[in-house]
Amino acid sequence: MVAPMCVLSYELNPFGGAVIDPVSLPDNPGVFTRTLDAVIKELNSRNIKVVWLTLPLPLASLVPVAAQRGFVYHHAEPEYLHMTLTLIPGSIIPPYATHYIGAGGVVLDGDNRLLVVSERYHLRSKRHYKLPGGALEQGEHIAEAVVREVLEETGIRTEFLYTACFRHWHGYRYDKSDIYFVCRLKALSFEIIPDSREIFECLWMPVEEFLNSPDTHAFNRRIVRAAMTGKGLFREEIEGYGTSETHEMMFC
Repeated sequence: MVAPMCVLSYELNPFGGAVIDPVSLPDNPGVFTRTLDAVIKELNSRNIKVVWLTLPLPLASLVPVAAQRGFVYHHAEPEYLHMTLTLIPGSIIPPYATHYIGAGGVVLDGDNRLLVVSERYHLRSKRHYKLPGGALEQGEHIAEAVVREVLEETGIRTEFLYTACFRHWHGYRYDKSDIYFVCRLKALSFEIIPDSREIFECLWMPVEEFLNSPDTHAFNRRIVRAAMTGKGLFREEIEGYGTSETHEMMFC
């Protein structure tokens, strides 16, 4: 028995591409084969540059069909796989996420001591102290992320003051790049309650001891000095760019 015919619906984007509506996708690979061939033929006749195809996880069986027709992986999330097909050679396809974003906090107490941590699973055999901090969560702003990370790792409540500097380097996890922001924070509490799952030790260390220790990495010395002496970048909302919930700008 031949499976019934259906039609793949799509919308054109502003960049000469066609985005197939996932709702119109059949769950039968045979039906998908025929409908995909038909829509590719139609899009070729319209000089469409790129076809964008999102396959929800329950329709993963359709991946081989798309791959056989030239679709390649663009990116994947827990709920779906995204593929693209270039119909006109040389067409530009924007890449997916290429960077990790992290933030570390420079926090001083009233005695000019710096809040530092030693990670439980650090690769170095010798004790290594660094700033508390970590990766931003999706949809999270830098100012909120660094306050959250410091609280989670050390138990110290803080207030964001300004961004002091940032580092950009390549070859990080999964061959992606990394941007690490260093933020100056104001301590609102001083009793340390470290997260025993990630942190081996957390303490208030005299700044000069940290800066002059041979075990302190040159990068950590540099960013702490920058946070303590620089004017930094201050957080400011710009009219017409949404609110602090949707957009954030940093200016000197």
